[in-house]
Amino acid sequence: MIELSYQMLIAVCLGAAVFTLILALLQRPPSWWSVGCAIAVETALLGQLIWSIVIVANGGRAVGDTVEFFGYILTALLVPPAAVLWAVYERTKWSTLVIGVAALTVAIMVVRMWQIWSGNAYRFDALLTFS
Repeated sequence: MIELSYQMLIAVCLGAAVFTLILALLQRPPSWWSVGCAIAVETALLGQLIWSIVIVANGGRAVGDTVEFFGYILTALLVPPAAVLWAVYERTKWSTLVIGVAALTVAIMVVRMWQIWSGNAYRFDALLTFS
């Protein structure tokens, strides 16, 4: 996981979350806009999965546990489709909120993936510095 792909994935997740949460605040039921946000997050995650497989196939390894990293990305891939299924089943304003929270959940999981990949999860001094 290179830093640029991490930053782009975070931007997609947070952008989708903010937009969907605004729709939820406006009490909009799920629409193609909110489902499109979940699709954007899922597409970005799939791209990250493919990119990570290429990096590992070429000899790259996570500083932390590579298996744990792939466990996180595979779990994160399940969150947006689950939120969309919820939204399709229950078409209320709360379903739009669920899609937004799912995007935030994926953003948090991406931060954890970056910590595992870069090794910052295992260095407490790196968590205290802001450089």
